[in-house]
Amino acid sequence: MKDKGSVFWISIVICAALVVWGAVNPDNLLFVTSSVTAFISDKFGWYYLITIMVVMVFCIFLIFSPISKLRLGKDNEKPEYSLKAWLSMLFSAGLGVGLVFYSTAEPISHAFSQSPSGAEGSDQAIKEALQYSFFHWGLHGWVAYAFVGLCLAYFKFYKGYPGLISSTLIPLLGEKLMKGWLGKLIDILAVIATVVGVASTLGFASAQVNSGLAFIFNTPETFWMQVLILAIATVLFIGSAWSGISKGIKTLSTTNMTILFSIAIILFAVGPTLYILEMFTNSLGGYITNFFSMSFSLSPLNEEGRSWIDIWTLFYWAWWISWAPFVGMFIARISRGRTVRELLLGVLFVPPVVCFIFFSVFGISAINLEQLGIDTISSYAVETTTFGVMQHYPLGTLMSIMTIVGVSIFFITSADSATFVLGMFSTYGSINPSNSIKVTWGLTLSAISAIIIYFGGVQSLQDMFLIAALPFSIVLYLMIVSFYKSAHLEVEKRRINKKRKNKRVDSI
Repeated sequence: MKDKGSVFWISIVICAALVVWGAVNPDNLLFVTSSVTAFISDKFGWYYLITIMVVMVFCIFLIFSPISKLRLGKDNEKPEYSLKAWLSMLFSAGLGVGLVFYSTAEPISHAFSQSPSGAEGSDQAIKEALQYSFFHWGLHGWVAYAFVGLCLAYFKFYKGYPGLISSTLIPLLGEKLMKGWLGKLIDILAVIATVVGVASTLGFASAQVNSGLAFIFNTPETFWMQVLILAIATVLFIGSAWSGISKGIKTLSTTNMTILFSIAIILFAVGPTLYILEMFTNSLGGYITNFFSMSFSLSPLNEEGRSWIDIWTLFYWAWWISWAPFVGMFIARISRGRTVRELLLGVLFVPPVVCFIFFSVFGISAINLEQLGIDTISSYAVETTTFGVMQHYPLGTLMSIMTIVGVSIFFITSADSATFVLGMFSTYGSINPSNSIKVTWGLTLSAISAIIIYFGGVQSLQDMFLIAALPFSIVLYLMIVSFYKSAHLEVEKRRINKKRKNKRVDSI
C-alpha cells in the first residue's frame, strides 16, 4: 500500500511546491521556466520534429502489420462503448476547450498578426493561415495520443499489466526496475504533466466562459467571477466523476458534440459559406502537398521564421507529447475490446477531420470579417475571439450562448477525464479508482487553477508543461521498442500455434 501511494504523495508535494513558488515569486518562476523553454526550443527543436514523425511512421506501419489484428482485450471481447460514444469521448478528452479557443484565434493570427512566411494580411498569409492550422491540429497532433493510448490499452487489457506508463516498459526494462524508483519517476512525471496542463486549461476555460458572459450579459470580467465559474464547474465535474464514465463522461461528451456541430452548422449557413468551402478545399490540398516540407521545417537561416516555428509548431508538438499520458490513458480506458487497427484508424483520422471542419468554419468566418474591414478580429484576446466573430453574424447571440454551454461541458469533461486518469495513475493503474481519490484530484485541480488565475501564472506553468515533454519524449522511444517487442512476440506465438493446429487437423 505504501508503494501504491508514493506516486500520489510525491506528485502532490511537487505540485504544491510549484504552486507556492508561483504564488510567492511568480516573476522568478516565469524567468526560470522561460529560460529553460527557450533553451529547449533552440537546442532541441529538430528533435521534437523528428520524434513526432518517428511516432507517426510507426503508427502507420502498425496499421498495415499483422499486429493490427490484435484485440485490446480477450479474443472475442466486444468494444465496451458504441462507435458514436467512443468518438465523442475521444473529442472531449483530446480536444476540449482548445478546439473552441484556437479554431478562431489561430487562423486569424496566422493571417493578420504573425504569418508563417508571407506579409501579414497578404493573400499568401491568408492562404497559408488555414493550411498551418490543419498542420498543427491534424495527424501530427494525434499520433502521440494514439500511440500512448494503444500501448496502455494493450498492456492493460491484453497483457494484464497495471494501467501505468511505467508498465508499458516492462518487456524492455524488466518488471523489477519498473516497479522500482525509475518506474515511479516515470509515473510521477505523467501525473505532474497532467495536473499542470489540465489546471492551466481550466483557468483558460474559466476566462472564456467569463468573456462570453460579459459579451452577452455585460457581467464583470474579474478574478472573483472566474473563481465563481470555476467553483460551479468543480461541483459539476466532481458529480460527473462520481457517477462514472458510462453515465457521466459518456453522456456529457455525446451531448457536447451535438452542441458544437450545431454551432458549426449554423455559422456555416449564416457565414461566408462558399468562401469556407473554397478555403477548406484549397487548404486541404496545401496541407497534403506540403505535408513533409512543413513537418521538417525549422528555418535555420531565417530568424523571424524560426521565431514563428518556436511559438507555434514547437509549442504544439511539445504540448501534444506532454498531454499524451493523460489523453492516452483515457483513450486506452474507453477502447477496450477494439483492435489495434480500429484504435489507430479512429484516433488518427477521425478527430483531425473534425478539427479541419471546425477551423475552416470558425477561422474563415473570422478572416472574412477582417478582410472586409468589419472588425479587427486579430486584435481580440484569444478567449474573446470566437464571441467577437459571432456578434457580426445572424443568430450571433444564440451561437454565443451555445458556445458558453459547449465550453462549460468541455470544462467538465476535461476535468472529469483528468480526475479519472489521475486516479488510475495514483492507485497503481486501477481502472475504477475510488470516488474519494477522484474527488481529491478534482479539488486539487481546481485549487491549482484558482491560484493560476489569481497570480497570472498560466504562462509559467505552461512552460513547465512544455519542459516535461522533453523527458517524456525519451519514454516515447522506449515505448515504441517495448511495444513492438511484446506485440511481435504475441503475433509469432499465434502464428506458431495456428500452424501446429493446422498440422494436427491435417494429420487427422
